[in-house]
Amino acid sequence: MKISPHRWVRRKKNMKHIGLKTGEMSKMGNISKASGALAAALFVILAMAHPARSVAQAAASGSIHGHVTNPAGIALNKGEVRLSTDRSAEAKDRKYPYKFPIDPNGDYKGSGIAPGNYVVFVFQDDKSLDFNESVVFANGDDKVVNFDMSRPDYLAKMSPEDRKALEEYKKKNAEIVANNSKIQSLNALLTQARADNKAGNYDASIKAMQDATAAKPDEGILWITLGDAQLGSADAAAKAAKAAGTSPADPAIAQKYNDAVTSYKKGIDLNAASKKPSPEAAAAGYNQLGQAYGKLGNAKDSADAYDMAAKAQPANASMYFFNEAATLYNAGKLAEASAAADKAIAADPKKAEAYYIKGQALITQATVDPKTQKIVAPPGCVEAYQQYLELAPDGPHAADVKGILDGIGAQVKSSYKAPKK
Repeated sequence: MKISPHRWVRRKKNMKHIGLKTGEMSKMGNISKASGALAAALFVILAMAHPARSVAQAAASGSIHGHVTNPAGIALNKGEVRLSTDRSAEAKDRKYPYKFPIDPNGDYKGSGIAPGNYVVFVFQDDKSLDFNESVVFANGDDKVVNFDMSRPDYLAKMSPEDRKALEEYKKKNAEIVANNSKIQSLNALLTQARADNKAGNYDASIKAMQDATAAKPDEGILWITLGDAQLGSADAAAKAAKAAGTSPADPAIAQKYNDAVTSYKKGIDLNAASKKPSPEAAAAGYNQLGQAYGKLGNAKDSADAYDMAAKAQPANASMYFFNEAATLYNAGKLAEASAAADKAIAADPKKAEAYYIKGQALITQATVDPKTQKIVAPPGCVEAYQQYLELAPDGPHAADVKGILDGIGAQVKSSYKAPKK
């Protein structure tokens, strides 16, 4: 009988995994021992009835390989290729002596096929999708049999319902492909922008991230990276102004910092509104926002931003509070820097640099005793310096701290002992 074409069917979400049941070995009764001559005779008879297959015959069997494409023109990423010579049986009763899996790339291969004329089928979810009616194998043949279900004659035989489903699938897949292409392009821009920021090429990074945010304005990390470029540009301008002897508080420089603030806030808000907000992105955005506010001299908003960074990533709270202390100290906000140093110390009592910033922020409040003419450090200052030396006796500020303590007549305390040589 002639085998009719099989309709393309959509893949089910839940597939049945069909296994083969193993047969049970029959129980054997007691067999009496045969004589040596009888056993030898039986061996000869059995050997004649079942001649061994030679190695040459096994090597001469055929093989097959090929590629399978679904009706949408995409590789069929799972299923089986089955071979049968059983052309007269109903589909449900047909025997398939050879079955070869289709891999995720749509490729399949198999060997050990006895000579004969086979029908080669494509199956998925135990349903036949396509077939090649006649593939003849001779000894040693290696057949290439591809299946392209996007061919016109295959599509023409599909039902209206299946053609409609196919068109919807093609449309959805085209959107996915286009979106993936856009994401790849944006990732390339993001990678380059980060490299430019690291190298100090801030103008190039700003241009790349402005293009990226225009293409995908709802992606928070793009805005945060744009903010990094704008903050870097503002820092470079402030540094150049200071070197030239002009005011770093120039309105044009302040505008650069404000541009960074705007970008960071946009990125933070978009990340928070996304389906899967990233704690890392939130913390990075708030940390950088704290820097931008601090360099604008806005101590309160800076402190609030750093607090939010610590809230987003509590495990790194000490680092964010230390960044806050350093930013405010460099901005000349000494009282606020001291308070931030206390937060960093509370989060990590072994943060030596936080004690140093606290001591530096407090020493500016030192007074002179009118009677003794000795310098009197404010409460907590000497203790902060001493704790710095306790934790970092050979630290980068150790010599300066010892000099300050000597200058104000304070004792240099440290339980540090040099290692034995």
